[in-house]
Amino acid sequence: MKKPIYIFSSGELKRKDNTIYFENEEGQKFIPVENTSEIYVFGEVNVNKRFLEFLTQSGIILHFFNRYDYYVGTFYPREHLNSGYMILKQAQHYLDPEKRLKIAREFVIGASRNIQQVIRYYINRGKQLSEVDDAIKKLDDKIEKCLNIEELMAVEGNIRDSYYRAFDVILGKQEFSFDRRSRRPPENYLNTLISFGNSLLYTVVLSEIYKTHLDPRIGFLHATNFRRFTLNLDVSEVFKPIIVDRVIFTLIGKNMITKEHFEKSMQGIVLKESGMKIFVEELENKLSTTFNHRTLGKNVSYRRLIRLELYKLEKHLIGEEEYKAFVAKW
Repeated sequence: MKKPIYIFSSGELKRKDNTIYFENEEGQKFIPVENTSEIYVFGEVNVNKRFLEFLTQSGIILHFFNRYDYYVGTFYPREHLNSGYMILKQAQHYLDPEKRLKIAREFVIGASRNIQQVIRYYINRGKQLSEVDDAIKKLDDKIEKCLNIEELMAVEGNIRDSYYRAFDVILGKQEFSFDRRSRRPPENYLNTLISFGNSLLYTVVLSEIYKTHLDPRIGFLHATNFRRFTLNLDVSEVFKPIIVDRVIFTLIGKNMITKEHFEKSMQGIVLKESGMKIFVEELENKLSTTFNHRTLGKNVSYRRLIRLELYKLEKHLIGEEEYKAFVAKW
């Protein structure tokens, strides 16, 4: 079973024969290539061409984040599964407004229904969220009526704004009050966690796309333009509520992350290294958690679930089966 590697300290990634290792003033730490799916770099890490060539041979993706926890970019090895046929199908569906809208609408439906599942989960545990639930349901009814991507994005944004109003009720902690969504820079602890978690999820989905025939540069909900990747942003919308947000609620609810894990910087409020490590560990726990998949009739992990979502999209693009976004059932 391949696993991701996270590097928080500064140093150098190197190749030695058929292995790679991380080296800093504390010494060398070898990284088992055969067991590594991707590498996440948060520290100041140097790499060279020889190292990158070996990553390409091994199919290992390298994700970079800066010191403010922002995603910077990805070394995406030559696509060994990329299919010209699939790229053409993605482009055809993107360029046809009706076909694009059909797929984009399904991403928003998945996001909305999974948000509603989270809300209901906490209503069943005594949280007073009926007003938020009603507001989201009314907005959900508008999704099918959207005539273009702009209308769809507006409805999706309104659903998420309503959903964020539930965070203070769910968490019930003054130091983690939401106030409003702020990104760059995050203006409070909760926004910092949301931004960090979303960035991580974008890279997780990107890594899973790499293992399919899909091209991450052609999305449907988010506009395909000069931005490097968009399909991972689309698919992440479906999974943010049930992966990132649930991780955040767990971390804060169990006091695993407190205000002591943050610091102020020129870029707003950022997580300290200790906080990042706690978040990453809990996220990996979530991604490896298995549940019984009602369609497959067997247990799958959340990470595997993301790949299955991509396979469903492939089937839609080649006309084999209509894509329906995953909706959690707890």
